[in-house]
Amino acid sequence: MKTIQKIIMSALALPFVGAGLFTSCTEVESSLVEYVEDNELDDPNDTVFSFVGIMGKMQNIADRTILLGELRSDLVVPTDEATTDIYDLAMFKAGINNQYNKPSDYYAIIQNCNYYLAHVDTVLSKRGYKVFEKEIAAVKAYRAWVYLQLAANYGEVPFVTEPILREKDADPELYPKYDVKKVADYFIADLAPCVDTPFPDNYGYDALAYIPVRVLLADLNLWAGNYEQAARLYFEYLNDRDKSDYHAIGTERSHWVDYRFEDVSGSPSRTSVATIRLNEDEFDGVVGHLSDVFESTINNSYYFQVKPSAALGQLSRSQRYTLLYQDPLTFATDTITPPDTLVYDPASLQGDLRLYSCYTLTGNNTSNDTYSKYVQTISKVSETTVVLYTVQQIYLRYAEALNLAGYPQFAFGVLKYGLYYNNLNTRFTPEEVASASHLVNFNQYNFTNANTFGIHARGCGDCHCDTLYAIPSLPTLDDSIKFVENTIIDEMALETAFEGMRYQDLLRYALRHNDTDWFATKVASRGGTLDTDLYTLLSDRKNWFLPLPGNSSLK
Repeated sequence: MKTIQKIIMSALALPFVGAGLFTSCTEVESSLVEYVEDNELDDPNDTVFSFVGIMGKMQNIADRTILLGELRSDLVVPTDEATTDIYDLAMFKAGINNQYNKPSDYYAIIQNCNYYLAHVDTVLSKRGYKVFEKEIAAVKAYRAWVYLQLAANYGEVPFVTEPILREKDADPELYPKYDVKKVADYFIADLAPCVDTPFPDNYGYDALAYIPVRVLLADLNLWAGNYEQAARLYFEYLNDRDKSDYHAIGTERSHWVDYRFEDVSGSPSRTSVATIRLNEDEFDGVVGHLSDVFESTINNSYYFQVKPSAALGQLSRSQRYTLLYQDPLTFATDTITPPDTLVYDPASLQGDLRLYSCYTLTGNNTSNDTYSKYVQTISKVSETTVVLYTVQQIYLRYAEALNLAGYPQFAFGVLKYGLYYNNLNTRFTPEEVASASHLVNFNQYNFTNANTFGIHARGCGDCHCDTLYAIPSLPTLDDSIKFVENTIIDEMALETAFEGMRYQDLLRYALRHNDTDWFATKVASRGGTLDTDLYTLLSDRKNWFLPLPGNSSLK
């Protein structure tokens, strides 16, 4: 049986040659001791090779980021055509030989990051600037992000921050086991000095190739339970303290064209913040295969392996779509909803329109029995780009942090209104604004009703006018926080379905409240009714996580 020790040792091959954008790297496994002695990273060319190698290794976990985050959630279910590995992953039965259970790929990135950080020249300066300061910040961000994925997916993992150069040092028993809370605490301190460091600018990559340190720090604080700090960091990133690169949520949406509810227009595209780019041809390096899992392709004879869950469909249909209507004669306004007699074809037209805008299932006009009679398309799935962060996702986590910091009105405002100057002064009391001004005071010139509205409006129409979409009158602040927290969880499902983020959102909620039953019920009910076998399995928290090789918990 392959052990953790061999996994860590398999990550020891360091990238030595790399060129071009997202090209593959040649790896050499000759004496690493000689490499350390003779090749300190004190030359720009050396750092280019090593840095590009880290970027290349990120490609190896790109597809898995989506699969591990989406299949083990409540939003999709495996079909009868799913491979054994896909089915087992979705049913929390993936063993150590499952092709998607390869922690060695994560440790390969960590090992290379550790090596880079241990040997790069941190004091080399030119014209008063540290030459490798930007690269160091970027590599630290990759390492922290990868460790966060590892801890979320495996529960507890050997934690190593120095390069391992001898096999005897790869014994996992030599290192502490860190869960996601410990990982978060460590990297909050590690990344804090880098929060204002710009991205590297001399490698030919665009900004999407890098993980924004401020956003990652906010995520880490969210996992660690530092909610005020998390909200502040998200706010600073979105608002941008220099006012030169602000991030408005936008006004794109999927909506009914008019009061007749006969036609739908628009598609709320995602605004990417960080991505992993893949190659278009396998001869150039790593290519993506997500479409073969989520969609109908020639490669799978149109037999898609997963489909939207009944729970996602139910949640989407249960939303209230509202339209602000003005009478052409009296000019009186009213909020209307689709009539009860409206026939929805397809069913995803009912309620929230975001599912309809990204998912289609049609008949396949073919007489060839080799192919499936149905064609599934999910527009969010890409073969060449895996999205790690979007502006919309960041706003939802910002709302989560605001709410848990004690500001449920503003958190709900992110969903219903959007936070900008005019809304702050008309939707909230002066006392509320004063109490949270350091977290919600968006620049009045950069954020207006022309580029900012509530994220719920991306699929539910003029929700800012919907009197039923509101925080009810509740006895205590804690009750309001709980209500808004559950609303945000639902909004995350509606907004980020198929984006590979759902498992971690559910896990964060369950760990925060120490609520095993909530997680088990949520996931086991994805088929529309409770799967008692899956519920029983997930009632044991250790089954939430993938087994590390050598761990027989799922044998």
